[in-house]
Amino acid sequence: MNETKGTEWMTAGVFAQKTRLSDKALRLYYDMGLLEPAWVNEHNHYRYYSPDQLEKAKLIGLLRQLEMPLTTIAEVLSFEGAEVTKAIAGYWQAVEEDIQTKRKLVHYLKTYLESKGESMFEVLIRDVPEQKLLTLERRVYIKELKSFIKTSSKEMYNHLEASKQTVTGDRMIIYHSLVNEDSDGPVENCLPFEGRLEPIGKMRIRLEPAHKIAYVRITKAQVVFPDILAAYDAVEEYLVKKEIKFDAPREIFFADWDKTGDNESVGDVAFPFKA
Repeated sequence: MNETKGTEWMTAGVFAQKTRLSDKALRLYYDMGLLEPAWVNEHNHYRYYSPDQLEKAKLIGLLRQLEMPLTTIAEVLSFEGAEVTKAIAGYWQAVEEDIQTKRKLVHYLKTYLESKGESMFEVLIRDVPEQKLLTLERRVYIKELKSFIKTSSKEMYNHLEASKQTVTGDRMIIYHSLVNEDSDGPVENCLPFEGRLEPIGKMRIRLEPAHKIAYVRITKAQVVFPDILAAYDAVEEYLVKKEIKFDAPREIFFADWDKTGDNESVGDVAFPFKA
């Protein structure tokens, strides 16, 4: 911020008229460090803006019309040239993906509330033997879930490989509590293995007793939220109707994700229970 007033500088009122931004918005952008006045009178605290700030103010106003958060706008303004356009495109792509997810969720809710038709899933039962598991557990919100699963899987696979141990079963993601935008439920990523192994970091080893599971098979396309909710509903409804008590649900993956097509089976949504 310059310490002396330029002859072409505008008062906050004039600048607000030229940019069609309210004085309240200009004060907010000032407080956030997005658009600082070119000069502030230290005696009366009047704010003055220079003509070369008009373009920046216009850009901020347009980005706010996209409902872009101020913190994101600050990131966009830190870029130059083509990086600005790239950042805006990336933000809007995320918005469109969020809208698509919410559209699917509305469809799911309508179907769920209206109870239209029978479930498209066939619920099956199978026995699961006792397994030794290497696990990593963390409390996560829904937006953090994908990243946690990816990083924790990599850490455990790397540790098993470095220890010359191999995975002996299908990877499992156990949901010990609800995970959504408001609830950071504990999520446990598990890899079955055999042999001796010393856990590192926050990894732990536990023995899971033999049990039965009620499950439905899902394709790669059905793993996406909220599509996968219908699979959970099918298994839970099956168990509730039969008055069977169940434990924390899990997703069991047996296929190579990168080599599997959208319509091919990749795993099961399962609820464990005791016979």
